[in-house]
Amino acid sequence: MNVQKQIQKYITGQPEPKRSDMQALHRVILQVMPACKLWFLDGKDREGKTVSNPNIGYGSRTMKYADGTTREFYQIGLSANKTGISVYILGIKDKKYLAQTYGKELGKASVTGYCIKFKTLKDINIQILEAAIRHGFEASE
Repeated sequence: MNVQKQIQKYITGQPEPKRSDMQALHRVILQVMPACKLWFLDGKDREGKTVSNPNIGYGSRTMKYADGTTREFYQIGLSANKTGISVYILGIKDKKYLAQTYGKELGKASVTGYCIKFKTLKDINIQILEAAIRHGFEASE
């Protein structure tokens, strides 16, 4: 199954209103970066054990590990969780940046160094989330 089909299956497998919210966010992210590489991670490790929620990834960046090795990974991630939706913005060096820059205007969301978590899209300001996503793509290019 190709990545687009995996993403569609994942989104359509969500209960409403999460399904509609994730579909809308998927469109918003693709409008910000239309030609970005798409990823789908099923949340399982090499042994098939579930280690995280499934993730849709957008874009491409090189992650550097402490031992000097590198790995290609996505810049922006989208994932359903038990209580709502998480948007991951990877590659921002300053771990306080997201919360300080977007936290107050975002609405009912929790913001960590790289994750914006909220229950539904109606709880947040989508323009502010889009600005954070846009910054994430630019910061890790």
